[in-house]
This record gives sequence, C-alpha cells and structure tokens, in this order.
Amino acid sequence: MTDLSFFHEGSNGRGILLLHGLTGVPAEMKWVGRALHKKGYTVYAPLLAGHGIDEATLTKTRWQDWLDSTLEAANRFRTQVDSMFSAGICVGGKLGMLAAKQHPGLLKATAIYSTCFRYDGWNVPPHYRWLSYLPLWTARIPFFKDIGFGETPSIGIKDERLRQAMQRLSAEGVIDDFPVPALKEMLALSKSFKKELPSMTTPALILHAREDDLSHPRHAEYIDRHIGAPHELRWLEDSYHMIHVDREHDKVADLTADYFEKVGHG
Repeated sequence: MTDLSFFHEGSNGRGILLLHGLTGVPAEMKWVGRALHKKGYTVYAPLLAGHGIDEATLTKTRWQDWLDSTLEAANRFRTQVDSMFSAGICVGGKLGMLAAKQHPGLLKATAIYSTCFRYDGWNVPPHYRWLSYLPLWTARIPFFKDIGFGETPSIGIKDERLRQAMQRLSAEGVIDDFPVPALKEMLALSKSFKKELPSMTTPALILHAREDDLSHPRHAEYIDRHIGAPHELRWLEDSYHMIHVDREHDKVADLTADYFEKVGHG
C-alpha cells in the first residue's frame, strides 16, 4: 500500500503533527500544512489506523485504534523535532488532545478545528441527526452495519472553486461514505473526550466556523466551557466545516502558528 502520510522538514526546530478527519487522509491537511511549513515548522501528517483503504477496513477499527496510531506517530515524530504540537480537524483534533492528556509533556499545545460531537450542522440531513441518537450497540446490527452515508453536496467547503478543486483532486484513499460503525466509533470517542475535558492541562486552540454546515458552533462552545486547560476560542466568518481547506485556510494556519508561538515556549 502506498504511504499516504507526508513530512516536510522546517527550520525552527518545532514540529506540528497534523491529524486528518474521519474517512479522510493526510492529503486533506496539505494546504494548512504548507502554510505552517512556510512559517518554519516541521509538519508531519500520518495516516490514522483503518483509514486510506476502504469501508470494510475502517469498520474493523475502534476509536482506541485511531488514538494508538496517533500516539505511535507522535512518538516517531518527537525524535525529529525539539518541541511538538498537534493540529487536527474534527476527530483528528480530539485525538491530538487525548494524546496530550494521556502523556503530559508530549505536546506543547494542541489545536482542534471544527469540533464535532455529533453531526448537527445546518446542512446535515435529518437521518444523520436521527442516527446520532441511537445507542452505540446498534452499529453492530447487520441492518445498520451495512449502511453508509455519503458526503453532503457542499462536502464541507463554502468556496465553490475550492470545492471543485478538492473533487478533482480525488485524493487516494479517501472513503466516500461514512459507514455506520465508524460514525458510532466517532460518537464513542466524543463521549470519552468529554469526560476528559475538565482534567486536560495542555493549552488548546479551538477554531470553528460560525457557518459550519456539519457541526453546530455549540460544540466549540462546549469545549470552551468545560476544558480545564488554558485555551482560546476563535471564530471564522467565511468558511464551512473544512476550515483547513476552505477560503480561510491561510487564516487557520496564521491563528494556529500565532497561538503555538505564544504558549509553546519554556
């Protein structure tokens, strides 16, 4: 299998672990990664466990496997930089923050883009919302296990030109549908993440679009209210869910780098 991860060595001795989202691949982090690399950071985007192949492979993994692969990547990366941070979209952001919680000192700071505990944005079909409230065990029932939900027409991107560019890109390894078992694992991850929030200590940047079409801004506000760590919540005004790809991806990189510079010394 082709290695879908990417690595670009920087000049400032600091590294950012870039973590993709559910059903995604590292390629989705390339635009924000390129901007962060230009600022001197070494960037590394690994492939999460179960991703990059097909739905059947993804549904064989649990969210703990995704976290284990995040920790494995972080431990590889830490030998190549003087200090390390993480930035991730949705599931990737939660995994970075949980990695920091489990291993104090591993990361200087984290950034989470487009927090999502369940799909409830303004453009989410009703059956997606309904599915989110079913018990987790339903994902193992054959009827539900074989169901997959496709991307919304916007694919989380407000800018039509950028949306078309992403569709033309057709990144290798992207899983087009969201299989129910994987969605249920995302919900289980969210439940565990919420429990850990009050005891987190690693500084965190929370970035969210006010027009997020997949996850309501209330999710970012929940982290803001409950996290125990020093943190900042910043809003984006001209993007949908995929803020690291959409019109403001350069702003996402700027806010991320500025926050890491501010809190990452010492």
